[in-house]
Formats: sequence, structure tokens, C-alpha cells
Amino acid sequence: MTSQDRAPSTLLKPVYLAVFLDMVAFAIILPVLPFYAMSLGGAGLWLGILLTSYSAAKLVGATLAGRLSDRFGRKPLLLVGLFGSGLSFLLTGMAGSLVVLALARAVAGFFGGTIATAQAYVADVTRPGERARYMGLLGAAIGCGFIVGPGIGAGLGRHGFTVVTTVAAALAVLNALVAFFLVHETPRQREHKMPRGSWRELVVQPASMVILGAMFLTLFAFVSMETTLAFVARAEYDLDERGFGLILVYVGVVMIIVQGGIVGRLAPRVGERRLAAMGALLLGSSLFLLPFAQSFVAAMAFLCVLAVGQGLVSPTLSTLLSRLTSESAQGGMLGLGQSVASAARAVGPVLAGWLYDQGVSWPFVLAGTAAMIAALGLTWLGSARAVKLEA
Repeated sequence: MTSQDRAPSTLLKPVYLAVFLDMVAFAIILPVLPFYAMSLGGAGLWLGILLTSYSAAKLVGATLAGRLSDRFGRKPLLLVGLFGSGLSFLLTGMAGSLVVLALARAVAGFFGGTIATAQAYVADVTRPGERARYMGLLGAAIGCGFIVGPGIGAGLGRHGFTVVTTVAAALAVLNALVAFFLVHETPRQREHKMPRGSWRELVVQPASMVILGAMFLTLFAFVSMETTLAFVARAEYDLDERGFGLILVYVGVVMIIVQGGIVGRLAPRVGERRLAAMGALLLGSSLFLLPFAQSFVAAMAFLCVLAVGQGLVSPTLSTLLSRLTSESAQGGMLGLGQSVASAARAVGPVLAGWLYDQGVSWPFVLAGTAAMIAALGLTWLGSARAVKLEA
């Protein structure tokens, strides 16, 4: 049986596994990275710089991975990203200063384009009408990684930062070997290279600008929360690495439930654009409320709403973006989307970290405003009928 004869679910299971393991390796270090940065003398601004260095490099890496996967295939680029991630974790563990740590995170970001490649893989093997469901399952695989990873990282944290990064590196290399044997190349059209002018015209279309803008704003909002939540957890609730890791697990569980089950059921009835707008609205409202929570229980309730919003918006925006170009260039378009997301992850952490140093609520207020603007843009896109986006 050739790959062309396989059902989408059969082709995608190994890809979901590869993305899951990649996210586990990535997320293992998240509970310990803020505290390791603190031990090296870093405060809110330096934590923002560490996260920004990763995302700024990913901005380049994701675009490159997407375009190259259109030309050379999804599988080769997936393997390069996984092996490169293993190398970056080893470099991270050897970093003894904030500057070297930032450089190591930049290497990780450059090889962090696996999600864009996986999204293009999903677009290759699914029909437009079912794509939101499979994009949601991809998001659920990512969410599962963000549940398991922080839990492992929180448990390993007491053994030292180097142990955590070594485990992450070993898992990344193992993942690459498993993907080599299990992942099949997709039955897709070879790239018919688009002229630069065509790409420019495509990107400046109202639908493209709104969807890419919504990607930027919602990711900016979410990572602003991610950047400062560790400091809030310690200052307001006296939580350590383990407690913070459990909070990340909690957020991940909610996102898995949403992306793995709710998106697939609601998208055919509501439509991806409306679902994305609803998600952005929930994300923004919860961010406004989170810093003013009067108790830990209230904070967890707001985080639940936040996770639902992010779980709705992420796969639906990717689905909408995949419909804006031909099958032969979807890797490039989705890579562009991941680069926009990386730009948000580059700007968000450093700005949120600086704002947190000025006042605890400021990064959350800015993040909530950004998500609300995204919701308004997506609502306008529906009323403007700029392009047929939904099957």
C-alpha cells in the first residue's frame, strides 16, 4: 500500500506522535528555565529576552522549513528539526551565563519549525471540510506534550538543570529515530514556485492580513501570560517549580479537551472563523481578569477560560490560513503563519517581562487588549465577506 492509498488518520498518527514527543522535550525545561534564569541573576526582562531569542530565531527557521518542505518533502524537514532540537538542548544545559543561555535558546528556535511542517502535512492529506478536525487533533498532540513535559520537568528539577536538559536532548534524538521509520512522505503536488509578486499579493489580501494579524495578536497575548505567570505564581501563591509545572499541566489538559474533541464537533456547525473569534474573545476576557483574582481558585477558573479560548483559536486559524493558497504552496503559507506566531513570541516575552517589572497587572491588560482586537478583526472578516474561508 502506497502513501496515496492510506487514510488521513493512518498517515497522521506517526506525525502526531512526533509532534507530541517534540513538545514533551521542549516543555520539559519550561518549569525550570525561569528559576534557572533567576539563579543566574535574571529578572523579568531577562526571562523575556530568553524567550524572545528562541522565538526570533524560530521566525527565520519556521519560514525556511515551510518553504523547503514544499520543495524537498515534509519528512526530511521534520527530521532535521528534531535532530536540531536535540543539539539545542545539549547546548542549553551547558550554558553558564544568561548570554550563553540566550544563544542556546536561539539555536533551539531555529530548529523549532516542526509544527509548521506538521501543519503542512495535515493540509496535504485532508480535505478542506475535515481539516479543522485534524488540525485540532494536531493541537491536542501539542497540548499533550505540554502536559507531560512540564510534569517530567517539575519532577526532574530537583536533580539540576543539566539533568533536565540532557533528558530533553535524549528524547529529541529518540523522537527523530522513531519518525525516520514511521513517518511517510505525503502524497502532495510538487512545488510550483510562486513569483515574489504573487506571494506579496496573497499576503496583502484582507483575509490574509486579518488571519495573520489574529495569529500574531492571540499568540502575543498567550505568551505574555506564559512569561509572567511563574512570577505571579511565586509572589501571590508561594509556588515553586513543581507547583508551576502543575499549573502548566492543568492548562494543557483543558486545551487537549478543547482541541481534541470540541473543535472537531463545533467547526462544521459554527464555522472556523466564528470559532476563532469566540476563542479570541474568551482569551482576552480571561487575561483582563487573571491578575485581579482574589483567590487561587478564582485564578484557576480564569486560567481554564483562557485555555479554552486558546484551544479554540489556534487550530481554527491554521485551518483558515491553509485555505488561502494552493496545495503546492501550503507549506510556505503555514510556515509564514508560524513565523508570524514566532514574531509574537519574540515581541511578547520581552515586552511582558518589562511591563511586569513596572506593575503586575500591566502585561495582562496589554495581552487582553491584543486578543480583543483579534476577535474584532475576525468578526469584521465575516461581515466583510472578504473571501470564502469555510467549507
